[in-house]
Amino acid sequence: MRFADIFKEYLFNSTIHGVKFVADESYHVAERIFWIICVIVSWFGSALLIDASLEAFRTSAISFVVETNYRDWNTKFPAIVVCEMRNMERIQMVADELWGEDHDFAMEEVLNEIGYFRGESYHTVNECNGDEPAENCFYSNFSDYARLVRSSCEATLEQCYWNDEPFDCCKYFQPMETELGLCYAVNSVQTSAKNPLKIDMISNKYTGPGKLKITVLTEAYVYTLGEEDVPNLITPKSEVLLIDYYIAYKRQISIKDIENDPETKQISVQQRKCRYPDENILDVHAYYSYSACSVQCRKDKQLQICNCTSHLMPNTDPALKCNMSGLVCLNAHYEELTIVIPKWSTGKQGVVCDCLPSCTEVDMAIVHDSRESIYNPENRYSTIEIELAALPTERYKRNVVRGRLDLVVSVGGTTGLFVGASLLSFVEIVYYFTIRPYGTVFMRKHRGNQRAR
Repeated sequence: MRFADIFKEYLFNSTIHGVKFVADESYHVAERIFWIICVIVSWFGSALLIDASLEAFRTSAISFVVETNYRDWNTKFPAIVVCEMRNMERIQMVADELWGEDHDFAMEEVLNEIGYFRGESYHTVNECNGDEPAENCFYSNFSDYARLVRSSCEATLEQCYWNDEPFDCCKYFQPMETELGLCYAVNSVQTSAKNPLKIDMISNKYTGPGKLKITVLTEAYVYTLGEEDVPNLITPKSEVLLIDYYIAYKRQISIKDIENDPETKQISVQQRKCRYPDENILDVHAYYSYSACSVQCRKDKQLQICNCTSHLMPNTDPALKCNMSGLVCLNAHYEELTIVIPKWSTGKQGVVCDCLPSCTEVDMAIVHDSRESIYNPENRYSTIEIELAALPTERYKRNVVRGRLDLVVSVGGTTGLFVGASLLSFVEIVYYFTIRPYGTVFMRKHRGNQRAR
């Protein structure tokens, strides 16, 4: 069969509305032109609505609402991370063990910078990179020296209480490798332990607002974070408590969680504009979060500029960690490697980091901070008490308003309304122009053979 004949037969038998009137030559020319215009307008209108549905699916598939049915909620206490800030007594002890009591005391400052590295290494560069380096300088394996300096959990924490009930600090505060060095965290998914023990830190209408109290034995930073977040060089100061000796700190916080519709995971990352913690694309931490992503950006930038990374960078091949020349490079580009800038920023130094937020991150705010002296000449310590100011009465809910099924229904309804087409109508097109011609030829041959017999 000729293509024109097949096409004409298709138009006469098609279930798509209007096309048979176009093909039927018994109608007047004006009537056929009228139907041609109607069919074109219908298809054009259908195309516009389908394009609008696709655009809405791509850009507006998610909506946020605020929920207030708070009487049935269980609120997780945030992750508390303790990172030692400085321990000069331990540094002196390590220096005495390495070089004897009669050593150059400038090396203690070098140990301090290496053990608690935060991007700068002024004393290390001056003492060990000049024309006349100090006698006891070391030029590689900085992470090993950092491990010697940092205190163990037992030397960092004691007397932990959850809602005034004691628990073993170092049983639940697990080690966490961060770009600030070794820290200890509770309620975090980013710890180094494969199967960490977890304490049930849940607040609801039966338990009341939760409260955590710990005693810290060293100078430290205490971070209040979401369970997937990590301490880093650019953590906002509002999320950090700077802990010194002989002071009792109290902090009241408020929390707003984000609840996600189960169908949200079926929506692409680009559509929902966030990542779940298990949708990880990073190598520095096991779970995704905005803060972990910023650490990854800094690592990539360090490799780009200095061809090595900080010796405290987590989950990094030892061969990629900086030696002395790399440390000099990191120090020289401190501002460029520390400040995070958006990708649209121009003319500024910094790390361009285009990171999406976590889909499960919490909105935390400080309600009240206070401190008072607890001087004790026999023992040096500080206490930190972090509690919920009140049970949350609001939380955010991420809903799917345009899922894949909604898209299918919308497209199907549009084609049905404007052109009367269904899925089988499009199957007909394939049938008439592929299978139908061969079937017709086969039938003609079959009839010819029967006549010959």
